Amino acid sequence: MFSVSGRRMLLLETDEGLTGVRLGGNADVARVFSALEGQEQDLACRPWRRRRDEIAPGTRRERVEGARREQDMRMRKALVVRGGWEGHDPVGCTESVMPALEHAGFEVEVAEDLAVYEDAGLLAATDLVVHSWSAGDLTAAQEANLVDAVEAGTGFAGWHGGVVATNVANPRYLRMLGGRFLWHPEGFQEFTVRIASAPDRDGEIVEGVTDYDVETEHYWVVTDSLNTVLATSVLTPGPADPWHEPVEFPVVWTRRWGAGRVFVCTLGHRVADLRVPQTAAIVGRGLVWAARA
Repeated sequence: MFSVSGRRMLLLETDEGLTGVRLGGNADVARVFSALEGQEQDLACRPWRRRRDEIAPGTRRERVEGARREQDMRMRKALVVRGGWEGHDPVGCTESVMPALEHAGFEVEVAEDLAVYEDAGLLAATDLVVHSWSAGDLTAAQEANLVDAVEAGTGFAGWHGGVVATNVANPRYLRMLGGRFLWHPEGFQEFTVRIASAPDRDGEIVEGVTDYDVETEHYWVVTDSLNTVLATSVLTPGPADPWHEPVEFPVVWTRRWGAGRVFVCTLGHRVADLRVPQTAAIVGRGLVWAARA
């Protein structure tokens, strides 16, 4: 509602553009609203265009472009870095989650070369890095730029070997991540993903998800107590295994590193794993959670 020259005016967004309606007698209001339904539209709108331009100067194109610029400024930016060992299908797996990022309002850029981490400016302007690059190695500069960006607030997230079975010679990366893959039994295993009943924080990522069964690679990982564990699994020894008691491992965790957030899920060997409804929900929420707010 605006006041121009002592007269109140209601602004309406119509197919004609931004239109002003002077609040007066009922007959005037009815006439304008009938015009908006297609009757005498030009006649009804013409008197108000001058008022519109007083209140919101500029052409309709300028106003639309300005609104788009504001929307672009509000959109968060996600950088998907994919490649490495093809056995983890980095292209297929990242393509399966990118629609969820776009639906959440992210502008998504894809890089298929680790050299993207040499662009410190790009990383600083990125709200979320999704890393899917198994069996990779970062140069000293790439590692420094990535970790520095996360410590300054850029989010970092990923799944399976794309984050925990890579960059094993990069200690700053591993400390930021909070875990590393060591081994998995041969082939796919059936096991239960156990959702933490009362996590210390970040429970919204697994809210509404109950324990569920999967059939995929069962990762043995090493982690530390800085992580908030949101889901676990238990690996039971077989007769020939050198350990003799069931071992519980984290499957999903979050981590704070400097001003940044880190999200990790050890599931996700193949696209089908990421399409399990519970896993899809957890990963989708985790990516959004990790991004800079």
